Amino acid sequence: MTDTATRQLALGQAGGRKAARRHWSEHGWVRFTAPAVLGAAALGLWEAAVHLLDIQPYLLPAPSAILDQLVTAIGGIAQATLATGTNALIGLLLGAVVAVVTAALASRLRWIDQLVAPLVAAIAVVPIVALAPVLQTMYGATSEMPRILVVAIASFVPVFITTLRGLRQVRPVHLDLMRAYGASGWQATRIVTLPGAVPYVFGGLTIASSIAVISAVVAEYFGGLQNGLGSRIASAAAQSGYPRAWAYVVASIVLGLVFYGVTLLAERLASRWAHIPIT
Repeated sequence: MTDTATRQLALGQAGGRKAARRHWSEHGWVRFTAPAVLGAAALGLWEAAVHLLDIQPYLLPAPSAILDQLVTAIGGIAQATLATGTNALIGLLLGAVVAVVTAALASRLRWIDQLVAPLVAAIAVVPIVALAPVLQTMYGATSEMPRILVVAIASFVPVFITTLRGLRQVRPVHLDLMRAYGASGWQATRIVTLPGAVPYVFGGLTIASSIAVISAVVAEYFGGLQNGLGSRIASAAAQSGYPRAWAYVVASIVLGLVFYGVTLLAERLASRWAHIPIT
């Protein structure tokens, strides 16, 4: 590369960086400021409505009361969030692994696909509120297994469906080309099939990450150990501690956002791996 070409390339890169900074200065702040302003306005209207209309706490507590409980009971809220998050994470990983393996088998073996399809359809329509009490009775009130299984079952379906779709998107000509070069079945899967399916796998995981937290919280309503967000919400509401119950609800929302954000980050990292050129 000549010196002139090098200088042109450097100038082009510098211009690209300046354009990116200019675009951020013009539009990037809106992405973060606008939701913050809207959220603050909504909280202000909420607070004003509670006081002006004299809304009772059992109907809707004021944001200031909820914040007070978040500060006062931060230790208990953190412990409950950790317990629920642990169950949600284990269940999500378990459901995702089973889903990916099952989808891989179904994409290669037709009889497994025909066997699994009706089972997945049945699992997809099972309500969590019906499944949680049954598993709670089976495993007892001192086990976390019912909650983990509820999360795993709920997370299985979206990951399976999207993974299977991704595995089937590979063009036959690409696999034929790999065979022509003498690649084994595993090499073809590793080089062609899996990288192509990565966006689909994480698309399912993104959906399942939110479902995992919701499922874990719902499963905790039906007895068992009183250590999670769901059981704490039910207990606080039963004792007329409505601001505290809402504080636990806020914690569950934050936990769901954390799961969602981590999944998006993992998707970005995995996508970089999937697009690495094969040498």
